[in-house]
Amino acid sequence: MKIGISAKGGSMEAEVDPRFGRCPYFLIVDSDTMRFEAFSNPSTGMAHGAGPSTVQEFMNRDTEVVLTGQVGPNAQQALETAHLEVVTGASGTVREAVEIYLGAQPAKN
Repeated sequence: MKIGISAKGGSMEAEVDPRFGRCPYFLIVDSDTMRFEAFSNPSTGMAHGAGPSTVQEFMNRDTEVVLTGQVGPNAQQALETAHLEVVTGASGTVREAVEIYLGAQPAKN
């Protein structure tokens, strides 16, 4: 599964950024291998629509789950429309947030 995380930097040790649409970086982490892709958020400078634009970036990368601090109403609607699971309240490092999320998932049989 691919997990998208809003981050303050481009590494697994970067802090989770509480801002979804305006965070400086995103990481896409493969939950099976813990390999990741980091990229700068192209929506940070947008006057309006940063959240929905960010959702599109995650959709383009086949992300299934998004971990972040908080999500605005426009981004929430875009996430629901895209059928992406969103988990708010994430904090700590990207690695910690992913590990906590994965530890909370039911075991696969």
